[in-house]
Amino acid sequence: MIWLADILIAFLLVAGGFFGLVGAWGLVRLPDMMTRLHGPTKAATLGVGSVLIASIAYFWTHHGQLSWHELLIALFVFMTSPITGLYVGKAHMHLSWKRSELPQPPSGADWATYGRGAETSPIVQAPDQPRASE
Repeated sequence: MIWLADILIAFLLVAGGFFGLVGAWGLVRLPDMMTRLHGPTKAATLGVGSVLIASIAYFWTHHGQLSWHELLIALFVFMTSPITGLYVGKAHMHLSWKRSELPQPPSGADWATYGRGAETSPIVQAPDQPRASE
């Protein structure tokens, strides 16, 4: 039965390496900042999660102990990576684009990052810097 666990662990490690490679490729090759966010926040997170699950399975099947450290690390990565991507994207919107340059949301509402209360956000109050295109 241990051979079945070894096959599952090997599959998770290969999948983790593949997703890590896709995340690195996306970070390097995608054309702009907003699309480059997808590589590390989605693909690389899946890669790290796969490797951590493989490690948990290895220590559980070969040494008989469940590794809580790796489970907590996986939960932390899965919870913080989307939030980090969201805030990096919001900061990029405020620092690189004017509000009038953004497309209008289909519902007719305003962008939440520019909505009521946004004027007190530290992101909005960042100093004006010349844009790369100017």
